Amino acid sequence: MCVESDGCEIEGCSSSDEVRTLSGSMSPGLKSNPDLHPCKPGHKFRAALLRCRSPTAAAVILSFGNILNYLDRYTVVGVLLDIQRHYDVSDSGMGLLQTVFICSFMVAAPIFGYLGDRFNRKVILSCGIFFWSIVTLLSSFISKEYYWLFVLSRGLVGIGESSYSSISPTIIGDLFTNNSRTMMLSVFYLAIPLGSGLGYILGSSAKVAAGDWHWSLRVSPLLGITAGTLILLFVPEPKRGSADQMGGRIKHRTSWLCDMKALAKNRSYVFSSLASSAVSFATGAFGMWIPVYLARAQVVQKTAEPCTKEICSSTDSLIFGAITCVTGLLGVVIGAATTRLCRQKTERADPLVCAVSMLGSAIFICLIFVVAKKSIEGAYVCIFIGETLLFLNWAITADILMFVVIPTRRATAVAFQSFTSHLLGDAGSPYLIGLISDGLQQRYATSALWQFLSLGYALMLCPFIIVLGGMFFLATALFFLDDREKAEKQLSQLTRPPSSVKVTAT
Repeated sequence: MCVESDGCEIEGCSSSDEVRTLSGSMSPGLKSNPDLHPCKPGHKFRAALLRCRSPTAAAVILSFGNILNYLDRYTVVGVLLDIQRHYDVSDSGMGLLQTVFICSFMVAAPIFGYLGDRFNRKVILSCGIFFWSIVTLLSSFISKEYYWLFVLSRGLVGIGESSYSSISPTIIGDLFTNNSRTMMLSVFYLAIPLGSGLGYILGSSAKVAAGDWHWSLRVSPLLGITAGTLILLFVPEPKRGSADQMGGRIKHRTSWLCDMKALAKNRSYVFSSLASSAVSFATGAFGMWIPVYLARAQVVQKTAEPCTKEICSSTDSLIFGAITCVTGLLGVVIGAATTRLCRQKTERADPLVCAVSMLGSAIFICLIFVVAKKSIEGAYVCIFIGETLLFLNWAITADILMFVVIPTRRATAVAFQSFTSHLLGDAGSPYLIGLISDGLQQRYATSALWQFLSLGYALMLCPFIIVLGGMFFLATALFFLDDREKAEKQLSQLTRPPSSVKVTAT
């Protein structure tokens, strides 16, 4: 028998059980009391909701929300040619669209990281989803004279989505541990390539079905509101560190300044964050420009005509979206399985698997620009292999952070890793690639061939950045074991009474 916070007896519970209320607090199990009254129908429905709050269900819902986060982000990219034609802007102007989104995203991330370590996380998540859903819906009604307003709306969407990316992984980190945490984080980060690919597909399909690209921005808001409601109802608010068996025994909380000093001294955290920046640079540039690059390649091969119609061809966006979905699934699954296998051989498996996959990815991404002029099919094969290797490290990088950062500062760590990766990565890469492409086009006579070549030359910057990221993961491997041991020692210190321990920023 369990008791809700209003004194209502809930049937079917043992006297030792606990019931989680909708606010996220825990009500201890109580023995039968004659003052208790039977549950009313509304209370029974509430109790049924509580029973659905399993860790697995929470992870699935959070993963669904992450899919929508990236789906909304790349829906715009899926109709990029239509937006460019509608607003009549250059390549650099289109790159600015994604850059403004990422800049607002990364600036908001540290703020949400601070809030996520101190306040109810699922409420922050839900509010963020509701906010970006409403803004995305409203942006679909902006007329062609106000491109600056459309760009601004993407910036506001970035703020809403930042709350989700900064906080949701920490909830999963507090619900699972060890290999189960690796698996659940793999599912969660599978949403990045899956959601990105679905964004291309949704944007293209909705545009074709409605005959107007604006409708591509009116589907994800409905799904977003659904996800926000599910999070409020079914996702619990676990105590920080509960999965590490420390949630109820942490007696001391470090200050925000102490957290920042500790993260700055954490070499594994710093190097893995720099490696994530390299991944972010490449994926941001590729996600924005590869469909456009392949469309221009087909014009050069005379298998397609330049876009002069109201609705541009969506074939390349659809194919690239499908490839991204499949490679995302393969990459995350292969990454998780490879890491679990390699952990039996070496304790440095996590950063080493990331390093090898990054270096291998750079080779195949280079080949894209070699074969695209002659064979679109060959380019798609190189994209498939290169993306699969690149996506291997999404979940592993998050798991590295969980190992080397204590639970009470994980939201801050995730937020600042997100800030760094976007600042040095995809905040500038789409605009930079567009700027280089425009510069090359202006220097020489404009033609379909030179438009294709100039964008390809600009994108060649990405493989070199990916190699640099692989080097950062190798550096992470050097310090990984020491930093993990330091985190374990500091966590044990935090579980002692405050009077018996002096917490240092190590």
